[in-house]
Amino acid sequence: MVIAIDDGRHFFIFPRTVNIKLSAGASFPFKGESPVVLTAHYDRVSGSPGANDNSAAVFQLLSAALRLGEQLKSAKNSRIEIPGLRQWIIIFTDKEELQKGDGIQKQGSYSLAKKLKSWGLSKALIFNFDACGTGDTFVFSGTADYLIKRNTKPGLYRASHIIKQLHEKAFEAVKKIHYNRAITLPVPFSDDAGFLRGGIPAQTITMLPASEAAPFAALLRTDPVFSGKIITGPVKPADRLLFPETWRCLNSPSDSHLRLTPLYYENVVRFMTELCKL
Repeated sequence: MVIAIDDGRHFFIFPRTVNIKLSAGASFPFKGESPVVLTAHYDRVSGSPGANDNSAAVFQLLSAALRLGEQLKSAKNSRIEIPGLRQWIIIFTDKEELQKGDGIQKQGSYSLAKKLKSWGLSKALIFNFDACGTGDTFVFSGTADYLIKRNTKPGLYRASHIIKQLHEKAFEAVKKIHYNRAITLPVPFSDDAGFLRGGIPAQTITMLPASEAAPFAALLRTDPVFSGKIITGPVKPADRLLFPETWRCLNSPSDSHLRLTPLYYENVVRFMTELCKL
């Protein structure tokens, strides 16, 4: 289903058991509940092939949607009830890539979050996948939590609690698929910026090669101030050279299929499906 919100077009996928009727007076699926929402933006920066940012995550989510459908059908035939298989939404988001001078409120996920709240989905558990096509190590963003802890505005306790819950579920899903390469790092904002500003915190998930993730984590331990540079900027050219090479290639002609590592895609798809069953 395609849903236009402001000037963005977002693509929704629901479990096949969900009867979708968005006519006047109809309730949006899962209203008042806490469905798992998996997102990936499908737009790209002009001039970039967008292989890792963000075509890879789009294809991985499509694979996850097919697998969830197969598992739901199998569970129904076997008369087995698996929690979560009937209560998830996959959304391919628009307008993640901001133009120069644009604020967060121009991001598609901002207006999407506002709309989800109006539909009664303020309790949705959102996991955002971005640049998941290169590397063998899950990186769970600590960026939103970093900002919330440094913000003195009242009313952020709930947001902090949700971020912690999402983070715990991400690590639980990794354990469920028996995978041991996962780390928390501050990462540049993705759609989680718009979701957070729109009132629904989200957990961004990306991938890095272990050969890049480990040295970068070590750098941040020795230079904690560098975390702020990543998140709030501005980033000087000399500092940018310290970023993982995978990140430096994003939004550029270097983001081509040649840098992708399909060998590890199955881990991402399994992780996505497991999140829906927690």
